[in-house]
Amino acid sequence: MHRPPALRLDATASGHPAGILDAAERAEQRGMDRLVVAETAYDPFLQLARAADRTRSIELATGIAVAFARTPMTLAYQAWGLHAASGGRAVIGLGSQVRPHIEKRFGMPWDRPAARMREYVHAVRAIWHSWQTGERLRFRGEFYTHTMMSPVFSPDPVPAGVPRILLAGVGPLMTRTAGAVADGFLSHPFSSPAYLSEQVLPGLTEARARAEADGEPWTDRPFEITGNVLTATGRTEEELAANRAGVRERLAFYASTPAYRPVLARYGWEGLQEELHTHSVRGRWAEMAALIDDEVFDTFAVSGPVEEVARELTRRYGGLVTRLSVSLPPDADPELGLDVLAAVRALDGPQPA
Repeated sequence: MHRPPALRLDATASGHPAGILDAAERAEQRGMDRLVVAETAYDPFLQLARAADRTRSIELATGIAVAFARTPMTLAYQAWGLHAASGGRAVIGLGSQVRPHIEKRFGMPWDRPAARMREYVHAVRAIWHSWQTGERLRFRGEFYTHTMMSPVFSPDPVPAGVPRILLAGVGPLMTRTAGAVADGFLSHPFSSPAYLSEQVLPGLTEARARAEADGEPWTDRPFEITGNVLTATGRTEEELAANRAGVRERLAFYASTPAYRPVLARYGWEGLQEELHTHSVRGRWAEMAALIDDEVFDTFAVSGPVEEVARELTRRYGGLVTRLSVSLPPDADPELGLDVLAAVRALDGPQPA
């Protein structure tokens, strides 16, 4: 009988300087395929570069780094430095963030994000190609121009080749952009198998097929699809209850955001989005979690004891995605995430050659 390929497993870490080294070592020791650090309060490139010195084989990924907070040249240097320091283990996950953060937090331009991201990825790849081959840098686009690169500013080539670029997306334009120009797609935690299969994957795979038909050079590498799943588990009933409450709060936060309204619309829950958004505007955060009933919770999250969660994740996402990560509430013991992923791997068992 044909079996789907085993899911690749991605451990996540907060990126806090005090814990990144232990997190990286534990993820590698427990056989995870990749360590992923998001850009929140700390620079993920800096923390992953530190982790590179304490690990030997695990891939090191940003998930995500905020693309539009940097120019393509700035991002290219940061990513190349991590790639070189880790011996070719860097994977660059990028996301657009939302307009207020780009304009008001980072002071950078925001317009036509899908078109800008498409060009951004092309620009980064052009820069890397120049460094890797020594060819002259000649990139001219609508948003970015990069035509100067003297030898003193050009890093050495990396024997492993250039890093992979993964794109995060929710809406159809950014999703198609990921399929068109990236090496993989990072799904948002506020999603579901039905939404992925019906609203995300068709456009993603169509765009990827067109890129392959056009013979784009990056398509010689398999395309990745990462499922990032909100998960609540625990070793005791008390720990499980606390983590379920944390996931419920995150669901309420995501569901209050207008950008994620189409995800709720798939289930006819637009009214919930409007109610939650009104509460968030008025600062009534404490009341929002109570609006997430068990039906909504179970649609977008997985909860239960570790082995039960592993079985449900495999049932929902096996054959749908190629990689899996679990998104725990902020106060959860990160070792629980490794426990869940290890249990998923045990369920996969040995794969046929």
